[in-house]
Amino acid sequence: MGVQWPLALLSLLVLPVLVAAYVWHNRRRRKQAVRHSSVALIRAAAPKRAGWKRHLPFALVLAALGLLGLAAARPEVAMDVPISDSTIILALDVSGSMCSTDVDPNRLTAATTAVREFVQNQDDETRIGLVVFSGFAQLTVAPTTEREALLRSLDGLTTGRGTAIGAAVLKAVDAIAEIDPEVAPSDPGTGGDPAAAPRARPPGTYAPEIVVLLTDGANTTGVEPLDAAKTAAERGVRVYPIGFGTRNPASMVCTAAQLGGRGVESYGGAGPPVSSGGYGGASARSYLVADEGTLREVANRTGGQYFAAGDAGRLQDVLRDLPRTVATQQRDVEVSVAPLALAAVLMLGALWAAARWSVGS
Repeated sequence: MGVQWPLALLSLLVLPVLVAAYVWHNRRRRKQAVRHSSVALIRAAAPKRAGWKRHLPFALVLAALGLLGLAAARPEVAMDVPISDSTIILALDVSGSMCSTDVDPNRLTAATTAVREFVQNQDDETRIGLVVFSGFAQLTVAPTTEREALLRSLDGLTTGRGTAIGAAVLKAVDAIAEIDPEVAPSDPGTGGDPAAAPRARPPGTYAPEIVVLLTDGANTTGVEPLDAAKTAAERGVRVYPIGFGTRNPASMVCTAAQLGGRGVESYGGAGPPVSSGGYGGASARSYLVADEGTLREVANRTGGQYFAAGDAGRLQDVLRDLPRTVATQQRDVEVSVAPLALAAVLMLGALWAAARWSVGS
C-alpha cells in the first residue's frame, strides 16, 4: 500500500495536539469543580454513566479526522484487475510470408479470421488497438472500444516486404503510452516531457495494458526484438507473442486485395528467395518460419507468455484462451473513498453518542 500525496500525511500531526488539548480541558474542568462548596451535591445532580461514554464522542471525532487526513493523501493499493478493465494492443504481421498456403487458404486469411473472432468476443469495456507490421510498423487503430473500426482495418490488410518485429513492439508501447500516463513512450524525447522516464515498477508488477504479437517469421529489419523487449519490460508492458504457421512453408499465394490491388501473385515451392544472412550469426535461418527462440525470450523478458500455433484451429484456441491466461493484471488502485466513507460514519456516530449520553439524558 502506498499514497500519491505523502505530504498530506503531515495533517495527522494535529491529532496528538487535539488529544493534549482534550486532556488539558478535562483536568481544568475537574479543578473548577472542586471549588464548589458541596461536591456531593454536584455528584448527585450529575447523570450516572460510565467514564468511557463521556469520552466516546471525542474518540470518534478524532478517528474520523485521522481517516480524513489519510484520504487526503490519496492512498492506493496494488490490486488484480480483470482484463476487461484493461487494453489489448494486437500487433499483426502482414509480411509477404503470411501468404504461405501451409495454413489454408493462406496464413494471412486464417490469422485475420481468428483475430476477428477474438475482437468480437471481448468484453465491451475492453479497449483494443491494432498495429500492423511488415518492413515497418504502424498503428492503424488506436485503442478503442469501437469494434467496427477494428473489423474494417482487418478486412483491408495488405502485405508488404520485410518483418519488423522489434519496431512493432515499440509501436505498441507508444500506443499504450498515449492512454496510460504511467507508461513512458519508447523514446521519451519524442513524446511529452523530454525528461520523462519509465516509472520504476516493483518486481512482478506490470502495466494493465498488454501486447499480443502475432508473427510467422523472424525479424529482418529495424530494431532487434530483444532490444524492444527490454524497452517494454522497463515500462511494465507484457508481450504475448504467437508464432504462427508450420515449420514447412508451402507455396505462397496472395489475393489481389491482400496485395493491395496488384493482382494475384504466387510463388512455387517455399516462396521467393529471401536473404538469410546477418541475423544473430544464423546465416541459415529461414525468415518464413516463426523464430520461436527469440519470441520466447521476448515473452520471458517482459513477463508475458509464448504460444505456438501451427494451424488455424490452434490459433483460434490460443486467442480464445488468452483472456483466461491473462485473467487478471496488477495495478495501483486509489482507495481514498473507503476512508472518506468510514470517516463520515464515525462522525455520525460521534453526533449520536453526544446526543445519547449528553448531560441532560
